[in-house]
Amino acid sequence: MPKGSGSKRERQYEHIKESAEERGASTGRAKEMAARTVNKQRSQSGETKSSGGGSSKSPSSRRSGSKSSGGGSTSSGGGSRSGVTRDELYEEAKRKGIEGRSSMNKQ
Repeated sequence: MPKGSGSKRERQYEHIKESAEERGASTGRAKEMAARTVNKQRSQSGETKSSGGGSSKSPSSRRSGSKSSGGGSTSSGGGSRSGVTRDELYEEAKRKGIEGRSSMNKQ
């Protein structure tokens, strides 16, 4: 654990490490996973001296698989597609039977 970590983060580190080992991860891998998790949370909560120049995105926007909110149907013709995810567009193309969709991007 890095210097300056509080007892809460020490306990969190040990809990994550032990949990990973119980799931079958090697000791080294478990330590790495625990350290990365705790360091990321310390950084996000402002417990570190600097953020390290990481991404400026909010934690929720970094999550993979997040869907855009919006109740409208994607199959309505025309209009802007900026609020629609690539996966939603892919599913629409699949419903319409468009070939070559696996190699398409959002544009």
